[in-house]
Parts: sequence; C-alpha cells; structure tokens
Amino acid sequence: MMWAARSALAAAGLLAMASCATVPPATGGSPVAVPGTGSANAIGDRRGLEAVLGKDEARLRQMFGEPRLNVIEPVGRKLQFTGAPCILDAYLYPDRSGRELVAHVDARRRDGAAVDRAACVAALQKK
Repeated sequence: MMWAARSALAAAGLLAMASCATVPPATGGSPVAVPGTGSANAIGDRRGLEAVLGKDEARLRQMFGEPRLNVIEPVGRKLQFTGAPCILDAYLYPDRSGRELVAHVDARRRDGAAVDRAACVAALQKK
C-alpha cells in the first residue's frame, strides 16, 4: 500500500513539473537581415563571427565600446551592445583556464526580429 502511494505521488510530481515547461512562441516570420547584408545566418552558422567568438571582454569593448548591459549569470556573463541597425548579445563563459570568452552571440532588431549575426557584428564595430 505504501509503495502505491509513493508511486502516485511521484507521478503527480512529474506531471506538475512537466506542466511548467514552456514553449517559445512562434515569431510568425523568417529572420530578416540588416538592410543591405543578405539573408540572416542560422544559429549554428559561425561564418563572419570570427571577430567575436573566442574573444574576451576587453577585446569586445575595443570593438564595440561600452556595453549597454553587463549581466553576470551563475555560469557566465552577457554583454549587450546596441546601435541603430541592431542589438548584439555576446555570451561569455569561462574556458578551462578560467578566462571568460565569447562562446555564442545573438542579434536582433529593436523590434525583436532576428538579423544576420555577422552583419550585426560588422555594423556595430567602431571604425
């Protein structure tokens, strides 16, 4: 009898946890590019991102200036850089030696629509 009660309680707990899962809303359209740059690159596509991937915070500040946001997370950090054409989020995580380096970037327009990440990097770089 005790085993059946524990099983039922465990099943109820799993169902409750599953109901908390969220599914991101559909955006209703395909990603768009920064004007004059071609199509948006896919999340896994790293072409054109060599300038930022693997770089540290000091290098990003040289390239883009002061970040708009500097969010310290439990495992890493997010730096956000903004300009007229786009918003760039750079995610830095510690490497094996403990140095925080860019492992991923996201880019979007101010209205939230995705843009080509490489084009956003190029557009925000200080000349």
